[in-house]
Amino acid sequence: MPEVIIVGAGVMGASTAFHLAERGARSVTVVDARRAGEGMSSRSSALVRMHYTFEPEVRLAVDSLAYFRDWPERVGRPPVFRACEFVRIVSPGEADLLRKNVEMQRACGAEAEVITADDLRKLEPGWYAGDVVAAAYEPRAGYGDGAVVAGDFLSRARELGVAYRPNTPVRGLLHDGGRVRGVLTDEGELTADLVILATGVWTRPLVAALGVDLPIEAEYHEVVVMRDGPDGPLARTACIDSVTGTYFRPEGGGLLLGEFVGPRDGIDPDDFPQNPGEPSVMAMVERAAHRIPALAEAGIARGVTGIYDMSPDARPLLGPVAGIDGLIVAAGFSGMGFKICPAVGRALAEMALGEPQTVDVSAFTPNRFAEGRPITPPYGYTDD
Repeated sequence: MPEVIIVGAGVMGASTAFHLAERGARSVTVVDARRAGEGMSSRSSALVRMHYTFEPEVRLAVDSLAYFRDWPERVGRPPVFRACEFVRIVSPGEADLLRKNVEMQRACGAEAEVITADDLRKLEPGWYAGDVVAAAYEPRAGYGDGAVVAGDFLSRARELGVAYRPNTPVRGLLHDGGRVRGVLTDEGELTADLVILATGVWTRPLVAALGVDLPIEAEYHEVVVMRDGPDGPLARTACIDSVTGTYFRPEGGGLLLGEFVGPRDGIDPDDFPQNPGEPSVMAMVERAAHRIPALAEAGIARGVTGIYDMSPDARPLLGPVAGIDGLIVAAGFSGMGFKICPAVGRALAEMALGEPQTVDVSAFTPNRFAEGRPITPPYGYTDD
């Protein structure tokens, strides 16, 4: 089996280490600039749902749900998954696309169905449903905690023999004649047969030294947790709502609220605002109050900020890079990484060991942009 260095101990790197260790790989080292899950994984909204418009994404999400729901049996740690129902509300005129996507999701094994506005009112009586023609509904969705998931995956991997080097920033990739042979750290060189970069927004500058440009941009996001009011929970159901451009889910006596897009200009992943700005938060709450009117009177408990590693088609870059041997990239997850991390880690481990792919992830090749083949789902939404 190859010697492997995994750079990054977030949910992707830790999941990959876990799956490699489960397959008997012992010469595996995880290197991280901080500690497990302390980067963007700790800032994830950590929503778990199956609703995607691209079939491989759905298959990764379905397989990952099984890991989250059976965490103690699969990872040997206490439960990390909190179940809740989920709905997807799309923009006006896209109900037919939603129906097609739900049909595809069901064929992939997702428990999903199309519901009406009346069904939504029964599910959440306090929500406004007057502009809903149809919504997708999942009874087995939920959420977790990115830092805990990363820590659990890595701690189990270490029990199985994986080495771990925290607080060890990687400054560059060692390469010779078109082949990566290790990494350069503040403590010296580490060599291996294969390097897996699970480095999110820090990936692009690392590979630039190889003459490779992976089009990953940093996008700033703000999330707030709203307090439930005296009339009960703001939401028992998680939701992605194209009409308001927001998403939300239950969160310990309140509601976690975020939005689809954020600014990219001038965003430094090592130096960004640590607290949400009041004007942008109030604008987001006002939009979401269209769906949940009680939000207009709800208080804000706290805020969280973070950075998405965005790709041009908002889908991950997974696999080897053309012309570079000894390197696998796992980045550009565009905000979807947490919910598919168990299955992606398995896919990367299979790739590293030359095993057949449980889920075919070849469509996510990092080379697709240079080759003019971005992913275009057959029934994509305008804000997909």
